[in-house]
Amino acid sequence: MKFNNILTIAALAVSTLFAASCSRQVTRVSTDQTIDVSGNWNNSDSRMAAEELTGKILGASWIETHQADHQGKKPVVIVGFVQNKSHEHIDAETFLKDIESSFIQTQKVRLVQGGKKREELRAEKADQQTNATVSSMKQFGLENGADYILQGSINSIVDSHKRQKVVYYQVNLELTNIQTNEVVWIGEKKIAKYVKN
Repeated sequence: MKFNNILTIAALAVSTLFAASCSRQVTRVSTDQTIDVSGNWNNSDSRMAAEELTGKILGASWIETHQADHQGKKPVVIVGFVQNKSHEHIDAETFLKDIESSFIQTQKVRLVQGGKKREELRAEKADQQTNATVSSMKQFGLENGADYILQGSINSIVDSHKRQKVVYYQVNLELTNIQTNEVVWIGEKKIAKYVKN
């Protein structure tokens, strides 16, 4: 009888500890608040890199040079591929969408679709050739050609010893004149994090 009581108390204690260790608390936070849980690339890094690089690219002289050479017309930009060369899985799409959004909001440049989205648009035009009325059908060969392409890379260096590490990220972007292959702008954003376990 005494042994059964001890087993019951022990089982209750273990189940209480198990329940307490499995409980999870979720708190909503502001999307522009910087919270580093793992020390890896996160939404704050993506946002900071996009904001700084967008400010640099839209404030550079290449826009005025283009307008002077093309009767005041805004440059047309396509956002190309940003290669992840870092040690982590980094999806550059959120970072690139922030840049594209700034291009649209400032109205300093014109933005055209690239990659898979452009292919989807072309497929829709092809479908319309068969299935849409002649008056609503969109024609091939009327796309705005891009003047410049934005490309880049995300790199990282990790220096670690025992329970400490420094993670260094560098985002590089280049804007190239598609007609001449001339690089008209280069920008970078560096982020360093010290992580101690």
